Amino acid sequence: MDIYSEVQSSDPAELINSPFGGRYCGTIPPRRRISMYRAIAISFFTNKNVSTPDLFEGTYRFINASEYEIGIPIAGSPCSYTITPSMSINKTGALISPTYPGAYPKDMSCTYQFLGESNQRVRLEFRDFDLFFGGPHCPFDYVKVYDGPDNSSALIGTYCGQQRNLVLYSSESSLFVHFYTLPRTANTQNRGFKGIYEFSESFVKLDFIRENDGIHMRGSECDQKILSRKESTGFVLSPNYPYPYIQKTVCRYFIYGMQDAQHLERVRLEFSSFNIPKVEHKDKSESNCTDGYLKIYLKGQETADAYDKFDYELCGNETQRVLSDGPRLAMVFSSGELQGRGFKGKYTFETEYKIPGTAAPDGTCSFTYVSSSKKRGELNSPRYPSNYPSDTNCSYLFLGEPNEQVTIVFDHFKIKADGHSNATAGAYGSSACFEDWLEMYVVYRDNNDRFLGRYCGLTAPGPVESPRGAVGLRITLHTDQENVASGFKARYFFESPRSDVAECGGNFSGQDSGIITSPNYPAGYKAPSRGMASMACNWIMTARPGYKLSINFEHFSIEGDPANRGCPAAVLRLWVNVDSDQPPLELCGEKPLIEQWYYISTGQTARISFTTSDKTVGAPGFRIVWTEIQDSGPGPPSIGLLCESTYHFQCDVGYCISDKLRCDGVKNCGPGDDSDELHCTTQAPEEDHGVLIIITLIVVSFLICLLCTLCHSKRKRRAHVRQLGLHRNAHYDSQTSATVFKKF
Repeated sequence: MDIYSEVQSSDPAELINSPFGGRYCGTIPPRRRISMYRAIAISFFTNKNVSTPDLFEGTYRFINASEYEIGIPIAGSPCSYTITPSMSINKTGALISPTYPGAYPKDMSCTYQFLGESNQRVRLEFRDFDLFFGGPHCPFDYVKVYDGPDNSSALIGTYCGQQRNLVLYSSESSLFVHFYTLPRTANTQNRGFKGIYEFSESFVKLDFIRENDGIHMRGSECDQKILSRKESTGFVLSPNYPYPYIQKTVCRYFIYGMQDAQHLERVRLEFSSFNIPKVEHKDKSESNCTDGYLKIYLKGQETADAYDKFDYELCGNETQRVLSDGPRLAMVFSSGELQGRGFKGKYTFETEYKIPGTAAPDGTCSFTYVSSSKKRGELNSPRYPSNYPSDTNCSYLFLGEPNEQVTIVFDHFKIKADGHSNATAGAYGSSACFEDWLEMYVVYRDNNDRFLGRYCGLTAPGPVESPRGAVGLRITLHTDQENVASGFKARYFFESPRSDVAECGGNFSGQDSGIITSPNYPAGYKAPSRGMASMACNWIMTARPGYKLSINFEHFSIEGDPANRGCPAAVLRLWVNVDSDQPPLELCGEKPLIEQWYYISTGQTARISFTTSDKTVGAPGFRIVWTEIQDSGPGPPSIGLLCESTYHFQCDVGYCISDKLRCDGVKNCGPGDDSDELHCTTQAPEEDHGVLIIITLIVVSFLICLLCTLCHSKRKRRAHVRQLGLHRNAHYDSQTSATVFKKF
């Protein structure tokens, strides 16, 4: 069976010139057909001599063609019209594709031009829509709708496939629709579309959008989007504000902050006026916002199926200050039968840092961490693990209670250091970090912050603990205008205070020299006790007036790699002058045997701090020899320096040390100089003399006891013999005696 639905003449000969509508066989019948003009032709062909009467059966009906004549015809096209409000009494009408609901023809182009009056808008609602779907971009059959009088106007959208609840509005008084089907041989049987249109002066006027930096979303009655101009502010209004809003209207607001590699914003919204009448229900569990409401979505929902997952539903006169969860915020305003003045709200785009903590009220990158709010938590660079923004300065302030100390441990660290000669290795100190950097300070009550260090590259700061008497710690992050990196992630802990020397360490003064070792050296230090964030040892060495301190690292092995990852698990910090503002030297890793780590204090007092974190795995540790030396002024000592009477031994390198340190088994002159241990006479140590005396006394005592025992035994034998002789004389036998005598 062949079908021709675009026959312009009833002459059968004209079928040859008519577009072919499709050929059908088998058991699947053709879909409904409606003629494009006044005639439709069906041709049946068979090569069988005999056929049965039940091959096909259908019905036909003649219908009024005026339903498809929806306006003033446009010359040159059988299905193009101009529609104006004067064509109907109530300014409404039907829009229908040429052969709806029958299958639409191929190779067809129809246009519908809606021209309203100057104060009107056009509403178009498709109640049935079925076109061939060739993909989301509709490359084959489609309906295009333009926001204006012709196809040179702004495009509202391109539609194909099956559409539901498709309602479109013109921004002004005209709308243009183009229906196109592809010329092809493939057989399609989609039915087209049917809808209604309306011209009206009562649709929402868009002035409330245009006058407040909003952008009307084409095709909607009153939906708008607001785009940030970088930390900009503005206002959102209900339709017709400050006058009562129109009944039964739905308007959507989409507020977009900046989001790209350099920028990330969030939206702050505050209402200065709010009036949407609420409905009082006897059932208190039922919402009072059943007539009209304003729903707020903090994540900026943009799909229809997410509109039931709102964060706030507002009505009445109460307002709510809100802050979006990301760069977008969405609102849906729905009016019911009751009218109100609506609302006026102020939006502010703030830079979103994605940093946990209490943010500064002025929106700057400043965050505070107070012990009374949270005892432990995390902090990170802006937007971590994504790259931090350029040209940014951030501050992190940690404030503990008077009886607490704060500890910070870094778990990730990567700050840009392109200008450093070894940018892939990391850097430490002001001379190496001059582009992007992180700085750490100890905070005191007198606002006299003490600088701890500057870090960049991959050189993670070691675990840091605020000293007793300090208020807390402060971290600052500075980035320049070029290039970025992933930044850092760290943890903070507020804990009970420790002594000045902490779990280990010491306070030395009035001594000539001393030895400092890490806990359990050389077997290896261990991680802090369970539940503790860190373990700290502090050694404070104070020389007498007129003297300094030499500090020699004989052995050093602490986990870490200063060049590639810094000292995140354990660190030794050395202050060569505790009264100076200079930051300490941070050390970790392993000291090669051939290297000499030797430091001279610049004042009377030096300090060593050894801190481990809860992620410590352990290492042998360190052995340090410190010695009090005569102050020779700035610079290296002079070989001709005259040593004072109490410090009258001069090392080969020129330092004057106490003569008591000679030949004590410790190289107090420093690495490479063993002059204080040369030309030493071999003498038994005082301890050995004591031991020798004790042993001698024991041996002598033993010999005396032995001699006394022998003497006592000999006396007993003599007494026994004497007693035996007396006994024999008392019982003398003359016979026996004589006999014996004779024998002699």
